[in-house]
Amino acid sequence: MWLRDELLKSIWHAFTALDVDQRGKVSKSQLKVLSHSLCTVMKIPHDPVALEEHFKDNDEGPVSNHGYMPYLNRFILDKVHDDFDLLEFNKMCWTLCFRKNMTNKYLLISNDDAFKIWCIFNFLSEDGYPLVIIIEEIEYFLRKLMEAMGSCWSEEKCVDYKFQLDMKSCLSVWELIELVGMGYFSKGLNHQTLSMGITEVFQELIMDVLKQGYMMKKGHKRKNWTDRWFVLRPNSLSYYVCEDLTDKKGDLILDSNCSVESLPDKEGKKCLFIIKCTDKSLEISASDKKKRQEWIQAIQTYIQLLRLGLPSPHREARLRRRELRQRQQVEQEELEERMKQLQAANENKQTQLEAMRKKMEEAAAKAAMEEHWRKKTQTDLQDRYRLDLEREKMVRQQMEEQVALKASELEQYLQRVRELEDMYHRLEEALEDERQAKHDEEVMHKLQARLLEEETAKRAELEQIHLQQQRALSQTQAEKQELVAERLAKEKDLQAAMLHLERLESERQGALQQYEEVSRKLERAANKTKTWKDKVAKHEGLVRLIQPGHKGPQRITNWGPASFTDAELELRKKSWQDRKNQAAQAQ
Repeated sequence: MWLRDELLKSIWHAFTALDVDQRGKVSKSQLKVLSHSLCTVMKIPHDPVALEEHFKDNDEGPVSNHGYMPYLNRFILDKVHDDFDLLEFNKMCWTLCFRKNMTNKYLLISNDDAFKIWCIFNFLSEDGYPLVIIIEEIEYFLRKLMEAMGSCWSEEKCVDYKFQLDMKSCLSVWELIELVGMGYFSKGLNHQTLSMGITEVFQELIMDVLKQGYMMKKGHKRKNWTDRWFVLRPNSLSYYVCEDLTDKKGDLILDSNCSVESLPDKEGKKCLFIIKCTDKSLEISASDKKKRQEWIQAIQTYIQLLRLGLPSPHREARLRRRELRQRQQVEQEELEERMKQLQAANENKQTQLEAMRKKMEEAAAKAAMEEHWRKKTQTDLQDRYRLDLEREKMVRQQMEEQVALKASELEQYLQRVRELEDMYHRLEEALEDERQAKHDEEVMHKLQARLLEEETAKRAELEQIHLQQQRALSQTQAEKQELVAERLAKEKDLQAAMLHLERLESERQGALQQYEEVSRKLERAANKTKTWKDKVAKHEGLVRLIQPGHKGPQRITNWGPASFTDAELELRKKSWQDRKNQAAQAQ
């Protein structure tokens, strides 16, 4: 049974031709005529009542293709059998549509050749509507046509024609007829050759004629040899009186049990072969061995297709071409989808890298700000240490001046004591300054420890960013190699940041060494102060460190609490009395 899709293509042309206003709808009266004609050609009993019943709920005017399709499937195509003439069916549909669409009167082909091209178009066109034939099938048909005409295929003309089509990758049936009829690919060939080529392609693709030609057949009754025109189709081998196919003399039905084999020469006939079937056999004589081998191979091919349950070779080839195009389309869609995914992933990576770059810039700005504050703090500390040193130097100079003053005024004991007490208070202030310096040293140690912790945290953060950058770059390296340059640039920036951190570390070490040097200077100053106090105490015998007093009652002098114990006072009185006596004796 013919495929329903191929029947629908011819009916679609007829339906479209009845659509005079180009609105996609046809009047019910025209549909009745079309349905009656289809039933007549396809040998189906026509039921006009069924059409009225089907459209009784739709009285709003013309009927669209979608509205006519359910009726067509149910009451016509579902009842089709294999006993109708497909060629007559196609001619009826062609008659309805060609007068309306054949506008070019200067074609090199006849209406019969145009009808054959129309049938070939229906066979090679895509299954979607409106019907079109893609450029690959056009090239397949034109190659077949040029081969049938015995002409060489011109690849340059094909490329030039594709260039003329530009973005248009398919043709309608009337554009295809005009392409062949204008002789673009058959220049230099006469009309008869073009018509014979179209007929040969039509017989192969539409009439399923695999091979045809003259051979001699041995009769069944009289056993005489007669020339006949043989035509090989998928399930039969027919023979006619001549090649116009008007007088058919018989058929040999082929099935899976048939066989073909060559025979030795006999009865003066050469190149013999026999076809054995279940009901009868047929002895045939070819013109030469090449023809005999071609016919044997063609018949064996059809028998093998019948055994495998496959369609004719050109139908199988059409299915393979369509499957190949579908696979290519699916692969193209998958490739486009993959490219979209890769593009989205690349954009995502670019976004991540941009965010990472911004984070690194923020981190660098933050590090620069912290470095600025660190330098400012270090400068403040240095200024404070310098002021402390200057103040200590001033204190030391004052102490030296006081020592000189004390040495010149040894005779005035009480004045000396007051000055020494004043000097003692100043020494206490120096000690307080020393303690403050030690406290500042501890604060500096804590500040340096905090800076060290912040630098360690920043180093860890930069190393983490570096690791994340390396992972991101390693994931996208196989897809986008151009990111390698950007990764190297960021690694250089990271190395510069590391070198900057190392420079900061060296500066911190230098500040620490300066601080240690200042501490040593303070210690030397404190030692010099202590040494000076010891020398003064030894030289004068008056200055000593204040120690906890005696628990007994303190002696009160005119200047307040005494600085000496009773024993020391007695010794001083005795010494003073001795000096006084010596002075009196000397006088």
